[in-house]
Amino acid sequence: MTSGVRSPQDEAVIRKSLGVVLATGVYGVTAGALAVAAGLSVLQAMALSLLLFSGGSQFAFFGVIGAGGSPVAAVASSTLLGVRNGFYGLQVSQLLGVHRWARPLAAHLTIDESTAVAITQTESRQQRIGFWLTGAGIFVLWNATTFLGAIAGEAMGDPRTYGLDAAAAAAFVGLLWPRLRGRDPLAVAALAVLITVVTAPFVPAGVPVLTAALAALAVGLPRRTSRVSKVVAP
Repeated sequence: MTSGVRSPQDEAVIRKSLGVVLATGVYGVTAGALAVAAGLSVLQAMALSLLLFSGGSQFAFFGVIGAGGSPVAAVASSTLLGVRNGFYGLQVSQLLGVHRWARPLAAHLTIDESTAVAITQTESRQQRIGFWLTGAGIFVLWNATTFLGAIAGEAMGDPRTYGLDAAAAAAFVGLLWPRLRGRDPLAVAALAVLITVVTAPFVPAGVPVLTAALAALAVGLPRRTSRVSKVVAP
């Protein structure tokens, strides 16, 4: 294929990437508003958005802080949710063949959406286009809309007047819901909800989020152990 000429496959992945960018990026308005509602300044909200850049982790952080939890619990919760991006990186690095100098940037742009667009392509060129266009596009739009949301949230005054003090949990569920497909994710979600409901009245804010993470181990570890046993069995 001649350099600089787009194939129909290129055009298709570009359209897909831009659609994902638009659908995901505009949600940053909610992130910015919730950051301010949780007590962060506009500058702090933007620093968190730029450096963390993971919607689920950001909403977990806002939820814990907004509920009065400690910064340690908030950081632990957001970090726990961000661990998945490290596993994404292992898969994406094999597809993209990223040069050493670009690896930090690729790691920062490795999120659910950029990974999903990349791995659904069959050719390496489209995989690279999908990953970089989706990741960079969401980064730019997410942070722009986060800024707008933070400015608007600051101008609104007391977030409890509008119910925003409880909106972080709803926003997080909104991000999570489309991913609950199949029995295993639903089982993890159900167990996490049960653990959270049982522990919430007795422990400080933020701790139920950490405790609920055990749901993933309780559901997933036995299945993984079983698969490994089958592989190593003679």
